[in-house]
Amino acid sequence: MAFELLCEIEPPTRPDLTRVRHQIELLAPVADAFLVPDTRVGRPTVSSLTVAHEIAALGADPVACLNSRDRNLLGLRRDLLTAATYGVRRLLFVYGDRPSAGGRAGDLTVRTMIEEARAFEDAPPFEVGVATGLRPVPDWKRAADFVLTQVTFALDDLLRWRDATDLAGPVYAGVLVLASGRMARRVAAAMPDIAVPDALADAVDRDPDAGVDAACAQIEAVRASGAFDGVHLVPVSRYPDVAARLGARGFSRSSGRR
Repeated sequence: MAFELLCEIEPPTRPDLTRVRHQIELLAPVADAFLVPDTRVGRPTVSSLTVAHEIAALGADPVACLNSRDRNLLGLRRDLLTAATYGVRRLLFVYGDRPSAGGRAGDLTVRTMIEEARAFEDAPPFEVGVATGLRPVPDWKRAADFVLTQVTFALDDLLRWRDATDLAGPVYAGVLVLASGRMARRVAAAMPDIAVPDALADAVDRDPDAGVDAACAQIEAVRASGAFDGVHLVPVSRYPDVAARLGARGFSRSSGRR
């Protein structure tokens, strides 16, 4: 069975895809697919569908994220039509972080988004994914084609959750690279359900490479457990170092299999 590395990219905040191309160039040897966030943390970015289209043009496999926060029903149907036009078949539906400006659209939920994607008839079926915390998964989320777990640094908690959770489709464990001590403290403060170990935060404070090494070791541990179908990796700005480390550890599109 394949162990897939789904690598999240940094979406552009300016009308320039140069950085996207650089990320794909460096990560393509080790990543099986690329997830494009949708206005992550409430900041405007280039459309995830536009970036996904570019990734596909570069010969890689994209997964486009769409959030309910910024859409009404008409907007979602527009985006499904756009995805079908671009040939983007894998979609991740999420609620969305608090916006930095303005309010939420308000009349769309992730559950409704799944129902709309299933009813879309103008293209081959979409492959729809959802995200979950390390808690019981509601039945409507179980209808998704794949599931991404929240980021965690606690492998034991992750494995206990997986052992207690029966899902039919692929499940990807969330792994975050801590790029700096400052980032570690910000994550700990802003996301109380993601516990950052003090030892790791201190190590990253002393040496930013410690965050890269810890993430790569976590990926290897998840793969070795045999409990997951892959990892959803968030390398942030450290993607060149992550690509080099994973390549040195033997990860590739063909050898990263189990």
